[in-house]
Amino acid sequence: MAPATKNAFANKNAFATKNEFATKKLAVAAEKLAFATKKLARKEVVLFLALTLCLSTVFYYLIPKAQTNSDALLLTALLMWCPAVAAILTRLHYQKNLDGFGFGWNETRWQLAGAFIPVLLGLAMFGSVWLAFGAFNVQTAEQMFSTAFLFAFASSLALNLLFALGEELGWRGLLVPELSKFTGFTKLALLSGTIWMSWHLPLILFGSYHGSGPLWFSLAMFAPSVIGSGVVIAWLRLKSGSVWPAVFFHGVWNYFIQRFYPSLTFSSPETDAILGEFGWASPVLFVVLAFVCWHYRGKLPKVTLKTVKPSQPQA
Repeated sequence: MAPATKNAFANKNAFATKNEFATKKLAVAAEKLAFATKKLARKEVVLFLALTLCLSTVFYYLIPKAQTNSDALLLTALLMWCPAVAAILTRLHYQKNLDGFGFGWNETRWQLAGAFIPVLLGLAMFGSVWLAFGAFNVQTAEQMFSTAFLFAFASSLALNLLFALGEELGWRGLLVPELSKFTGFTKLALLSGTIWMSWHLPLILFGSYHGSGPLWFSLAMFAPSVIGSGVVIAWLRLKSGSVWPAVFFHGVWNYFIQRFYPSLTFSSPETDAILGEFGWASPVLFVVLAFVCWHYRGKLPKVTLKTVKPSQPQA
């Protein structure tokens, strides 16, 4: 082999070795970055949950002792903002900023989905009972479907969205995206939904937040309903990359299921066992919808572990 050929061959091997070394170095760096990001995400989740529990406990104690409905409503609104305060404090502690909440609007179709899915679910639930039991309140409907009702409708809906924002900045603004950094959709959806459901339990067990029937029935219906809806909202949050579909879903559901549709319905023990957050129709609908979202979990965008910044603590 000629000397020039030998030198070219040697240079080619050296270049290939250098490229291989650089590739391995990048792979090691990426692995370290992923490990650091996952470790930081776990720390954020733990601190967020600890702060949420500490803040919420104050209102768990105060709400059952409220003397008036207005006092109870104010305390409940403050309770619903405890997850948001905890999430903001957590972001500021670890990130020194408020990145990651998903404040961007992104595609409008997901905001519309978040707003209209609860309306349609509620209509299916209450509409079936109106037809089956003749429980539709025509007199109330005449008052509600008038221009005079528009201001009350808009203001009540806006308040529910404001209260829901407090919860969603915590549950879907921080908890769900941070869980997605170190676990798959199935686990994060069920875990976040279970945590969300458990957060409500003191209000059910020690307050007035339950159905008109036995307490065990309220718990048995509420748990799968909230966990199922948690799966759906987590899917919307990750698919849209925005927290707003979750806010719309939560706020619209609360208003229509707790206020709007019940006002149009004659209440009875039979209808109470079916309707609302503590009836059996809600868990059935949400479990089915949760399974649909789980089936399409492959449509969710892949999580990129590029959120750790040099200024953030990684130890």
